[in-house]
Amino acid sequence: MYPILFRVWNFPVNTYGVFLAMAFLGAIFVTVRLAVRDGLPKERIYDLCLWLLLSSLVGSKLLMLFTEPEYRQNPKLLFSLDFLRSGGVFYGGLIGAIIAAYILMRRWHLPWWKTADACAPGIALGNFFGRQGCFAAGCCWGKPTNLPWGVRFSELGHEVTDVPLNINLHPTQLYESFAMLIVFFFLLWLHQKKKFSGQVILAYAIIYAAVRFLIEFVRDDPRGDILGLTTRTGLSTSQLIGLVVGIAALITFIIRWRRATASVQLGPAASAQPSA
Repeated sequence: MYPILFRVWNFPVNTYGVFLAMAFLGAIFVTVRLAVRDGLPKERIYDLCLWLLLSSLVGSKLLMLFTEPEYRQNPKLLFSLDFLRSGGVFYGGLIGAIIAAYILMRRWHLPWWKTADACAPGIALGNFFGRQGCFAAGCCWGKPTNLPWGVRFSELGHEVTDVPLNINLHPTQLYESFAMLIVFFFLLWLHQKKKFSGQVILAYAIIYAAVRFLIEFVRDDPRGDILGLTTRTGLSTSQLIGLVVGIAALITFIIRWRRATASVQLGPAASAQPSA
């Protein structure tokens, strides 16, 4: 709706960029607070968050090389001011952050699952702010709708993102944004009640994959086609990635839940055995 907040001389301060900054700052603040509560080293978590920020930005842009013909034809756009208008593909950023996190956690001897659990609520909060930025910029728009909450975008939004004009569209950005705000509070609660390490991040992965999979059915912005899979399956790139991520997270969740349950059951039994 408002892709540009204001200008400093001729340089536009884009709303998306401001919301993206809020997303990262909010995610870092929540992650550090939870990590310190879990007994993790504060300084290392700050370092980790900064590296995850950079790796997620790089990953989100690199995936655009595979999904967006415009970027494949002109990779130099990855280094243009267009970066402030489009944060890239979320799943690309998530994959980039996971790779960086694995390397850094091994190097710094941080426990994988405990650290990931501390990061999960912050990621959901980042989703909330990030999609608010999408809505302000006019990107990631939905299909036409007659529902009373359908939205029409401004001509300035059309100039920036080519969002259709003069037609009511599903506010898919807000669907995901408010869904992730609810998920954020749920994950904060789950972090206090979790039964095993990894429960929070795996719950996030499962829920996000499901929410994103459903929202994709009413999204209508062009998002490319990796290896023709979208054409052959009828599913979007994000839906295909979400299926893999969601199923893998669900299987891992079940395995770790069973191990935690078995450990609890064996604990009292072992303590009840007479000592030799």
